[in-house]
Amino acid sequence: MITRFSRLVLNTVSLQGTKQFYEELLGFEVAFESDDEIRFRPTPDFELVFLEKEEPLTPAHIAFEVPYSAFDEVVALMRERGIPLSKWPDGRTMDRYETGQNVYFRDDNGNLLEMISHLYVNEDGWQSSGPLQIMYVREIGFPVENVAAFRESLVDLFGMRLTMVSDAFTFAIGGTAHAVIASVRRRWIPISMVALPPKMEVEFQASDSAFVGRVREKLSARGIPFSFEEGGALAFTLEGYPMRLLIGGRYE
Repeated sequence: MITRFSRLVLNTVSLQGTKQFYEELLGFEVAFESDDEIRFRPTPDFELVFLEKEEPLTPAHIAFEVPYSAFDEVVALMRERGIPLSKWPDGRTMDRYETGQNVYFRDDNGNLLEMISHLYVNEDGWQSSGPLQIMYVREIGFPVENVAAFRESLVDLFGMRLTMVSDAFTFAIGGTAHAVIASVRRRWIPISMVALPPKMEVEFQASDSAFVGRVREKLSARGIPFSFEEGGALAFTLEGYPMRLLIGGRYE
């Protein structure tokens, strides 16, 4: 099974600007830095990578899960550090609902980020990392032309379960990883941002080699090319999104 997101690779036009935002404002640890690449580690088992490219950017959506009990403290720190929070049409910046609460904001590349917390998440089972107390990366957005086709692929290949199923939007869930499948004709809330398919590479942690073997067989049956890369990761592209399955954790 899929247990979590383990790596996300995005593009930037300024490594310096990206470093200032993620290290100085969000407090993310810099794990590696070169002339054209920087890697952040917001949690011990997730890596957020930016590659400097001289090409237009297409914003991604990422949500970080933080403890429900510390949510107000996290938001207060964000305000103290001068991080502008995105407003809903009615002017509020925080959304509270039956099972959780969240705030949205944007980074220096225009990516739509989210701090989110849920009442049902057992905080005692997670290590909170950094000044923003991030437990794990919960959501990554996948804008697509055909929501139904993409979610069916994730169910067939990965055995992910679905919630909030519609023609315009669906969550596909594996462990803590929530793939937010949105139609390119549905804008990202709360700022009605056009949902362009971002240039990104997503890596999932797989539970074991048997699971990866089953995914490989299904890729073969579908005629989807694949390869094995660094660390034995199974690499392929699905609906234009490069993906990797890694057995165990990259940093474990």
